Amino acid sequence: MIELDGSHLTIKEFEKIVLLDESVKATDESWERVQESRRAVESVVENGQIVYGITTGFGKLSDVYIAREDVEDLQLNLIRSHACGVGAPFPEKVARGMLLLRANALLKGYSGVRQEVIERLLDLLNHQIHPVIPQQGSLGASGDLAPLAHLALVLIGEGEVIYKGERLDTNLVYDQLGWLPLRLSAKEGLALINGTQAMTSQGVINLLKAIRLARLSEVTAALTMEALEGVMTAFDEAVHVARGYQEQIDVARRMRAYLDRSELTTNQGEKRVQDAYSLRCIPQVHGASWQTIQYVKEKLTIEMNAATDNPLIFDGGAKIISGGNFHGQPIAFAMDFLKIGVAELANISERRIERLVNPQLNDLPPFLSRHPGVESGAMILQYTAASLVSENKTLAHPASVDSIPSSANQEDHVSMGTTGSRHCAQIIENVSRVLAIECFCALQALEFRDRKKLAPRTRAIYEAGRRLVEAVEHDRVFSHDIENIHQWFESEEWNSLLLPIDEE
Repeated sequence: MIELDGSHLTIKEFEKIVLLDESVKATDESWERVQESRRAVESVVENGQIVYGITTGFGKLSDVYIAREDVEDLQLNLIRSHACGVGAPFPEKVARGMLLLRANALLKGYSGVRQEVIERLLDLLNHQIHPVIPQQGSLGASGDLAPLAHLALVLIGEGEVIYKGERLDTNLVYDQLGWLPLRLSAKEGLALINGTQAMTSQGVINLLKAIRLARLSEVTAALTMEALEGVMTAFDEAVHVARGYQEQIDVARRMRAYLDRSELTTNQGEKRVQDAYSLRCIPQVHGASWQTIQYVKEKLTIEMNAATDNPLIFDGGAKIISGGNFHGQPIAFAMDFLKIGVAELANISERRIERLVNPQLNDLPPFLSRHPGVESGAMILQYTAASLVSENKTLAHPASVDSIPSSANQEDHVSMGTTGSRHCAQIIENVSRVLAIECFCALQALEFRDRKKLAPRTRAIYEAGRRLVEAVEHDRVFSHDIENIHQWFESEEWNSLLLPIDEE
């Protein structure tokens, strides 16, 4: 059971709760803050004060005063009218992450919702009931309005959920559990949908996958180094300390560890003086991608614990301020940066694939085929990798440089952070398959080397890979092999094969 207090949620805890279904509860101190801010909202309504989102309309309608008897209808209408997302739903784990992050933000005590609203979010998490939330429709400022409105529908017994593997109407699940829909009160609808939880939930899942891919990229590169009898001298610690980037130093150290005691790699001057950049510059390029990961991790950790709705309530209601914390620009930039950093792992991997299959660049059989000419071998595997990296170049175009006005020009600058986050998820899937192709080609190239000379760590990876994918004796449908390796990358078996990123 993990405790939430609105301020100390970590990436590791997010992973445990969202990906491993750990249960959650709120701290007593956070409930006290929630209750204090709720009393402030009730005072506003009772005294007829004009406060945005509590006793006024929204966006361009912020100058329209809402009478006390219409306050609840205002919140209900807000949720229904804003639930206009389109397209395929977010993955179930992203929706689960949105529940977690919205609850955590409300527990900060700046939002003015009742305790039962947050309790319902926590109940949904703990019962693994996940809203069906369309992916498209958010501008990433005024928060993720459309996606979060679909989440909020579930609290009032509307919309759809995934429960026990089935997509069901929310009211049917409530009936099964004996739950009653919530009736939202003043400010609660607005507090539920004003935030960055869609882009941030997808963003954290992107980050976790990007970390795994960055680690995998070092393994595939190590296999390729042995397949091509690469020059280890370029990974000497002195070279990387001389430049000073810690991430680069760390990648070089891990490459040396993967290839320790290899008799297939060479030293400077033995077979060649230096390798092509895609081999020689692995620490520099991969290290730079690790730098983007560290930047993104820092920003997401802040955002997971941020108050991102509007208005915010301070000092027990003495200050109720309408601001713009819902604007997703920090996460928009972070996702665009991560897109570029992860895409580069595939760019350099594809160049290594080319060196593995091109007979003009190595001493291996053409396209790693045992019968070149009558058979094409791995020729088209490089085509597929090239297609994926080219697609990534389009997806990596920064979403954050775009903006479009909305709400009759009241909301005249938006972040497009959710678009960036979604595109990042697509890039990650493509990168995984490019690395799968490199892994496949490196394994096949090693069929033409003395595998007794493999380093102990890479030998274990080779043997595990061969249990999954047979060596190529004749042409076959390689698509199945790529997907098998891609799925293998996501398995727990890899934890025993990968070096920890903090290993000394």
